[in-house]
Amino acid sequence: MIITEILARNHRMYGNDIALVERYPAENSRREITWDQFYRQSNRLANALIARGIQKGGRVVQLMTNCLEWLPIYFGILTSGAWAVPLNFRFESDKIRICTEVSDAEIFIFGEEFIDRIHSIREILEATVHTWIFTGPVDQCPEYAITYDSFILNSSDYPPGIDMDIHDDAALYFTSGTTGTPKAVLLTHRNLEHACYVENSHHGQTRDDVFLCIPPLYHTGAKMHWMGSFIVGGRCVILKGVQPRWIFEAISEELVTIVWLLVPWAHDILIAIESNKMALSDYKLDQWRLLHIGAQPVPPSLIREWREYFPNHEYDTNYGLTECTGPGCVHLGIENSHKVGAIGLPGFDWECRIVDGSGNILPPGESGELLVRGPGVMKEYYKNPHATAKTIVDGWLYTGDIARFDMDGFIWLVDRKKDVIICGGENIFPVEIEHFFMQHGKIQDIAVIGIPDDRLGEIPAGIISPKPGVELTKKNIKDFGYGLPRYKRLRKIIFAEVPRNATGKIEKPKLRRLYARDTRKDVDKLLK
Repeated sequence: MIITEILARNHRMYGNDIALVERYPAENSRREITWDQFYRQSNRLANALIARGIQKGGRVVQLMTNCLEWLPIYFGILTSGAWAVPLNFRFESDKIRICTEVSDAEIFIFGEEFIDRIHSIREILEATVHTWIFTGPVDQCPEYAITYDSFILNSSDYPPGIDMDIHDDAALYFTSGTTGTPKAVLLTHRNLEHACYVENSHHGQTRDDVFLCIPPLYHTGAKMHWMGSFIVGGRCVILKGVQPRWIFEAISEELVTIVWLLVPWAHDILIAIESNKMALSDYKLDQWRLLHIGAQPVPPSLIREWREYFPNHEYDTNYGLTECTGPGCVHLGIENSHKVGAIGLPGFDWECRIVDGSGNILPPGESGELLVRGPGVMKEYYKNPHATAKTIVDGWLYTGDIARFDMDGFIWLVDRKKDVIICGGENIFPVEIEHFFMQHGKIQDIAVIGIPDDRLGEIPAGIISPKPGVELTKKNIKDFGYGLPRYKRLRKIIFAEVPRNATGKIEKPKLRRLYARDTRKDVDKLLK
């Protein structure tokens, strides 16, 4: 079923029920819409886009921060038959320009946060973009744009009746671009439909569940996790802001049952509890049944500490990539909490392999590249057949991640292929070191990278952020590191902030530029 048809079904069956809630604690604001309003708003935008010349297969860029309008706009684009092109709201002007040009976008929808970034590139983009739609306050609307409310003012709220097939192209998502030009990932309606079934199969959402959405909606992770609730008509609360107190107020006041957190946010919550800045007794939390964390490796020490405060929570972790329509191609499963640390088993309707550099399947215990295959694999890297051919072979998606199966069939993520450190001929996986040091009670965050060394080739260096208000010395770190094998011990320690992107991933290319001159070696030989 095309996901726009799922929206139409929710409108028919649950029209008066609340679909979306937006909470903006910094402005003491709360807004909500029903499934009926969601559906009609999407139809109005779809009809307005068609009236402005958008045809099936046209491209519409969406550059917005999370808000109540985000999902109705996304679905409006899909309902028109166009491709939705959501952009990372952290992209600077040059990447916004590149992504818009690659997509051949005709219409550009944007919020007030992006006026300055668009100003310097607008004239270049007008070679293809003929309409600019502004979602911010009317008094801030640039002269070249039309306000969103004006754009949809006279359009019908009935569906436009565009003939769509499940295999039609639907959306163009761009990778984070931390290592260079973002790649354009083309997803079909089949991909998006499968994400609904995967998420609901894994977490069993019902209409009684309330999902708290905090990560950015431009990213497949947040949206595809929400789709498990969407397919059953469950409510979603969109929270603008990540302060622990705001998260817990939303959970308590909206009776949230499912929360997806990024690792840094979970750490912040634990620190707030440990420091007595937040008392759990002040909140209604009994209904909160499921915590799941993804987007990066999850330190087992984090979950152990979490369970000290929340012993009754179900826990799951999910693994995925934009290229496989977000999370779920591998997931731990709430019934497998004894395997915390593993990323899990092949997800619903997914297959997994681990291979060496020649494509040979490796036995349990041996590390190699993780391959996945299933209905969520992207159609292609748009306009990049060379990269597509390297990444998808016989339907198998080469993830670029190094992993291993254990004897029980669970997959353990070792590290990113490009992040492996080769020290004196030994292969060092930074994630293993990071997980070890996250057991230190005074460390809030750590990133491990390879730094060039004349004798050993590379040496492991740790960029460490201490917890607030604690004293932490390099000697403390070195002493703690004696618990590691000698070749895995940190040779250099740097106290600094660990940079993370909007989805919580450590920006290791940035750290290598700062501390290692980004002199990466070819690690393909590791898998041969």
